[in-house]
Amino acid sequence: MADINGVNNHTDNAFTKLNKRDEIKAEQSQSDMFMQLMIANLRNQDPTSPADTGQFMQQISDMSMVEGITNLNKSMEGLTSSMLSSQAALQASSMVGQTVFVASDTVNADPITGLIRGVAELPTSASDVVISVFDANGSEVDRISMGPQSAGDVPFEWQLEEGMALNGYRFEVTAQVNGEPTAVQVFLGKNVDSVTLGQNGIGMKINVADGDSVSLDEIKQIG
Repeated sequence: MADINGVNNHTDNAFTKLNKRDEIKAEQSQSDMFMQLMIANLRNQDPTSPADTGQFMQQISDMSMVEGITNLNKSMEGLTSSMLSSQAALQASSMVGQTVFVASDTVNADPITGLIRGVAELPTSASDVVISVFDANGSEVDRISMGPQSAGDVPFEWQLEEGMALNGYRFEVTAQVNGEPTAVQVFLGKNVDSVTLGQNGIGMKINVADGDSVSLDEIKQIG
């Protein structure tokens, strides 16, 4: 298992061995087919009118060319796979240490600044947007009115006061729409601890500070 800048590349060894075995079988099958064609050509010659040596050598050359092209295609596939894996590893390593905003209502505060950042996703405009903050015990510790807001993403920040715990804060966002309170989807900023790569970088998972793992399509924004 390789570890690059906090990026864990978990590859299924059994799956890899199975693919390798299939590749070897395919190569052996092609080589056997080449030999079978050449032997069949020799056996089926008319003794009274043998094939021209030049034509026979041309046929062998053509078959060798086909095998060479097949091997070249395999080499290119391997190179492409290697490049994709390297590109995914580079992309993954660049995300470590950054903040990603994911759909979640709980988060830990930044241990250095004590700051929590979030985004409220408003499906429509609202006369008021209220953010309620609860601690790990379920007690409401703050309530913020952000006033009228247009539809779209509404960023917000919340700062811990001195002496408050760093972990386990829950956020509820409510929008007043036509006089009725409506729950709003919240995306909270979390620090990226590491990134887990799948086969050739496919199925990459982002591991954030509080132990959650999310895929790229679950991230609303980075930074």
